Amino acid sequence: MASVNGLSGPDVGKRFDTMKLVPVMRSGRLAALLSAVFLSGCATTGGLHPFATPTDPARLQTERSFSGIKLDAAAWPRRGWWRAVGDRQLDELVAEALADNPDMTLVQARVNAALATVGSANAARLPELSGGGSMSGARLPPMLPPLASGHFGFLRYGYLSFKWNPDLWGGERAAWEAAVGEARATEVDAEAARLRLSADVAQAYFNLGAAYVLRDLARDELQRATDFLGLTRKRVASGIENKLTLAQIESEAASDQGRLKAANNHVRASGLVLAVLLGKGPDRALSIRRPELPAIPTLALPSDLPANLLGRRPDVVAARWRVEAAEKNIVAAKTKFLPNVNISALAGVIAPTATTLLSLPSRFYEVAPAFSLPIFEGGALRANLAGKDAARDVAVAQYNQTLVRAVNQVATQVDDLRSLSLQLTDDETARAGAAHAYSLAMARYRAGIGNFLEALTERQELIAAEQRLAATRIGRVEAWVRLNEALGGGFRADAAVPSLAAVHPLSESRVNQ
Repeated sequence: MASVNGLSGPDVGKRFDTMKLVPVMRSGRLAALLSAVFLSGCATTGGLHPFATPTDPARLQTERSFSGIKLDAAAWPRRGWWRAVGDRQLDELVAEALADNPDMTLVQARVNAALATVGSANAARLPELSGGGSMSGARLPPMLPPLASGHFGFLRYGYLSFKWNPDLWGGERAAWEAAVGEARATEVDAEAARLRLSADVAQAYFNLGAAYVLRDLARDELQRATDFLGLTRKRVASGIENKLTLAQIESEAASDQGRLKAANNHVRASGLVLAVLLGKGPDRALSIRRPELPAIPTLALPSDLPANLLGRRPDVVAARWRVEAAEKNIVAAKTKFLPNVNISALAGVIAPTATTLLSLPSRFYEVAPAFSLPIFEGGALRANLAGKDAARDVAVAQYNQTLVRAVNQVATQVDDLRSLSLQLTDDETARAGAAHAYSLAMARYRAGIGNFLEALTERQELIAAEQRLAATRIGRVEAWVRLNEALGGGFRADAAVPSLAAVHPLSESRVNQ
């Protein structure tokens, strides 16, 4: 039989014999038969182990992707990173959301549940002491002396019960450590939820500011169309333009009127998004002052990416804790294959009268050490261990997935921010040129030397240039918000985070650690 933590089949037989658990083994034939049964039936862990390997951050190369970007060890975001834009109203809204958003209540409830599980796992490692007592009345036949004499009487007793599992192989401790790891992961999940909510509030706030900007553009477009329409009507009245031209500009003005209505609705909808994040009703949106799109700080990245991202991203830290918890669960599952000892004791008093309850003959006690070893369990222990191995592989795969996603999220936001920053200069130049061309076209149109089509074309070019510029400014702000989120938003793991650099599938020898 394969050994279980160094306890081979013959050793098991010796222990059974030593503890007098099989006193019926008096003949050699019977002993040989029972030994064969034990040898063929003992549960073993052979062939079961996890296989997934955590990703080494050094393999996720970023040098070429981040080339040309300023690198600074102090470029990690700070707690309250949104305060860098200097908007007091934004500061207040983020604080309000973190206090009142229902998701935060849900997250805290999950943390409390995880901590309660830790308490239960720790309680399983400690001795149990309980006591009780009772008084019962009964009439028993006279032939059952000495407590019965054919009369109604009372029987009183009290007891103390003690139970303890010495945890010889550390299985209960490993289960407790697994619960602690899961609780720490849940606490870090709460940090991830706070980071996500603060980023969502900041983005929704700036989106509201962007909605106001787009509404301003819609108003400007409508005003230009109205001026254009008035001028065209005068030209038609003077016989310079025909009614077809007038109908075209009337159609343009009507379209601009519809765009302004849509822009107003977008402002209201953006405010409602903020109200939801704040955990408030729609009226809360009406009291939010118009935000301004902020100036974006110069792009810089931490010089120790991606290695230190492991301790800066709460979702990565939580994933690492879950791998550690899964490993502890494997250790606990393996100890179920080993012999176990339980110690229990019972002491008390029992007497028919209160006066004799504390007398020496009324006392009783029992001490009962127990030994157990799984022999025939239908594969339940192996199935349980296989499940823990698979859970550990799932945790490692989720950790790898989270790490890869985290690094690439940083790269995505860096690319967006860098590209949009370069594009902003071009869009500003294009908008200035389109505005100048439109001004010249309208001047020629008023002077009667330009035609309607020329002025209309320049107006549409100006509208397109203004919309591109607004989209670029909005995109830069969004990329800045999401880059701060991707870099962890100032989070730093306070507790020691398990290192996964040397994690490998658990071996049999780790059961004893």
